[in-house]
Amino acid sequence: MFSQQKLIYILLGIAILTFIFWTIRDWLIQQRERHKTTDSHHDNKSSVVLPLQLQAYERLVVLTERISPEQLINRLNQPEFSARAMQQLLVQTIKAEYDHNVSQQVYVSKEAWDAVKNAKEQLISLINRLAAQLPEQATALELNKKLLELMLKNETAFPTQTAQEILSQEAKKLMRNA
Repeated sequence: MFSQQKLIYILLGIAILTFIFWTIRDWLIQQRERHKTTDSHHDNKSSVVLPLQLQAYERLVVLTERISPEQLINRLNQPEFSARAMQQLLVQTIKAEYDHNVSQQVYVSKEAWDAVKNAKEQLISLINRLAAQLPEQATALELNKKLLELMLKNETAFPTQTAQEILSQEAKKLMRNA
């Protein structure tokens, strides 16, 4: 039958195969656990980042609303000011609102941030252009009236409205994909 030497070789082979089996099995278990941890970490990361992103979109919508001409004029109207003083107040307020929210660009798309930045720049440019067209002795009331008239006449969306639409669409898309 079997010689003692053959039996030792068979037992040694079985021991080696058992060792290899258990080593591979342990390695596969570790890999599975590592993937679970990675997926859990990813889910945890998403649950932290998504609220920050949505909050950023919300804050930027509020920013674009606060710098819209009708909101600025309602909030800052100073009838006793000259047009130049009102121009400075409007521009300073827009810049301050923007600067206060500049960190939100980290959480939103480049397109959304560019829309916000564009709205700010176009609005400042428009205010400066309208103020330059007025006579030196013009009042704040005249500047405000021109700004509101232009906004009402404008048949395309005002830059702040365009930015709000982009921000709103992206926030809704984020919520759907969450």
